[in-house]
Parts: sequence; structure tokens; C-alpha cells
Amino acid sequence: MAVRVRYDTHEFDNIDIHIRSLRSNQEYDDATGEAEALGISSATWPLFGIVWPSGEVLAHHLFHSDLKDKRILEVGCGIGLTSVLLNHLHANITATDYHPQAESFMHCNTDLNDDPRVPFVRTGWADPETNLGKFDLIIGSDLLYEDEHVKQLASFICQHSKPQGKVILVDPGRGRHARFSKAMAAAGFVLSIDRPAQPDFMARPFKGVILSYSR
Repeated sequence: MAVRVRYDTHEFDNIDIHIRSLRSNQEYDDATGEAEALGISSATWPLFGIVWPSGEVLAHHLFHSDLKDKRILEVGCGIGLTSVLLNHLHANITATDYHPQAESFMHCNTDLNDDPRVPFVRTGWADPETNLGKFDLIIGSDLLYEDEHVKQLASFICQHSKPQGKVILVDPGRGRHARFSKAMAAAGFVLSIDRPAQPDFMARPFKGVILSYSR
């Protein structure tokens, strides 16, 4: 049975970004068993397809950033609001996610916005060496939701960050970013934390933080 979807418009000043996402986090369709073979359960299958609050915060934060001449990588992009926005703004963005359906939703959303498709690579943080190369800026949102992700994500980022690279992650407060920051410090990254004021585009309070790492 096909999943049900929804269409929303996200506003960034005078720019509208149209997003097709799952109707809810109860949707599920893995008829071929592809996701199950990758270790993605029916409970976690829908998580990629929702626009989560941390993703909105990341997109709005980067909308006001100077991204000229930067090669950017979004890790764990999910539905990819930030990648779609940056692509619309002509930034040099590449997206990655582990979920087998993330790429098709990404292509659909870039098509919805009449933009060229975002380069996409399906990969996991524990995968062997990739051919993605090095990036000036690595971004992501709400990534640290399992204990094993701390070491895996830090290793993946270090593999793909340029020596003077920056990393910007939005964390909703799952209690793991201190351990992650310790792993990043061991790799030479210095952390700054921003606790954003309540965003006017959100109805509910946002209690997370924006983590910026540089070296």
C-alpha cells in the first residue's frame, strides 16, 4: 500500500520552498524489503520523511549565512528541507541519507521548486570510505538519537571535512551532544553553542541548540 503524503510551503522571507513529505510518522511501505535489509525497522522507517523542528531551525539559520564558494554536505538529510533550500539559492550542496526512499523524495522536492536536482548519495555513517571527498561545511539536524551514532557521526564528519572545515548541527536536546562534542574536540574541532530565541515559524517552544564546530 502506497504511503500518504502532504504538501507544504515553507517561507524564507520572500522565498517559498515547496516540500512533499509523509502525511505522518505512521506511514510505512517497504514491500521489497529494501529498508529491512538495511536494518531499518517499521517503527523507524517513516522518520526520514517528516519535516522535524530541528530541520526547520537549520534551514532558517543557514538561509542567513554566507555560503558563497563553499562546498556543503548535508548528512542524514531525511526529507531534505535544508538541502532543497540551499540548492534553490544556488549553493554547492550534496545530500546524504541512509534511507532508501530519501533520494526519490529529494528529487521530487527539487522538481517541485523547479530546480536542478541535488546530488545525492545513499550512505551510512558506519559505511567504509566513500568517494564523496572533502567539504568546507558539513550540516545536519537531529542526528544523535542512538548512542552508537555519537562515534559513527564524528568519524564520518572527520572523514569528509576539509582541514579548516566547519560543521553546523542542530540538536533538539536528546542528551548526547556533549559526548559527540568531546569526540569532535579530539579531532581538533572547537565548539560554540547558540541557543536560538523562539522561532516565529514554530508554534511550540524549541528547546534545542545550534552546535557550530570549527578547526
